[in-house]
Amino acid sequence: MRHLQLPTAKRWSAIGLGTWQFGSAEWGYGGDYASGPDSEAARIVKRALELGITVFDTAELYGFGRSERILGDALDTADADPATTVVASKILPVLPVGPVVEQRGVASSARVRRPLDLYQVHQPNPVISDRRTMPGMRTLQAAGVVDEVGVSNYSLDRWQAAETALGSRVISNQVQYSLVSRDPERELLPYAAEAGRAVIAYSPLAQGLLSGKFDPEHRPANRVRAINPLFLPESLRRAQPLIGTLREIADAHDATSSQIALAWTIHRPEVCAIPGASSVAQLESNCAAAEIVLGGDEWAALNEASDRFSPVSGLSAAVGIARGLAPIG
Repeated sequence: MRHLQLPTAKRWSAIGLGTWQFGSAEWGYGGDYASGPDSEAARIVKRALELGITVFDTAELYGFGRSERILGDALDTADADPATTVVASKILPVLPVGPVVEQRGVASSARVRRPLDLYQVHQPNPVISDRRTMPGMRTLQAAGVVDEVGVSNYSLDRWQAAETALGSRVISNQVQYSLVSRDPERELLPYAAEAGRAVIAYSPLAQGLLSGKFDPEHRPANRVRAINPLFLPESLRRAQPLIGTLREIADAHDATSSQIALAWTIHRPEVCAIPGASSVAQLESNCAAAEIVLGGDEWAALNEASDRFSPVSGLSAAVGIARGLAPIG
């Protein structure tokens, strides 16, 4: 497993594990998936530790705390080493003022049954500035409840303003980043590389689009994906050249399209990708991507194919989603 070069007490693996699916019914997994020491969730976490994953990302929003509890149970069952495991959670920024941040951080820490190595603001609040949020983070750090502070879905200006408000580093910014979502390359990634910060990439496989499993005739049934314009028939048609490039490079590495997409995402040393995993086999496949080194021509080919892809957007996307969600009969 590769690691990021960060000024943190613990090493961050380049591939982490996102656990949104552990406690959220919208992903369609049954109750047995996440219940008990013999559950699939527990097996996934145990295998992740064996493969060198150190970063485990959750949030109080995921299943309204259920994901945090499931992750805590799984880490305990696997006897995870607290000296190396990086547990990251997020506060839902509804009234994120100091005392509320303190209470919610303590509650999240209690649910995972360990201090939070990384506590992130899940979204920027449009009316409450970080000057009112970060004092709560400082208190949590001083109390030993939180080690590092992070943000999520922040612009560069707001990320830097959060650091000013905290009075110390805000070590990471968790944003959507993949071959079909490359906005972070303009400002966030250069800043992270220069300042010794990290960009945590969620949806690095674009909710499975980059796996190559879907096309206009084979769309996902899951409702989380059904409301994503990427999975409209026209978007899937437009994505086929990019998927073809992924498959061509995957064949050259005896790998899968998903592994190449992940290898592209963590090609930059300041990026930690946190794909989810619905099975141990999927987790193992994700981890193997850390061993793939893309050649310069492969990197360029993927970038060019990505540049050419433009999904359906705007009114057309809204109409398409509405049709896809309409009842049949």
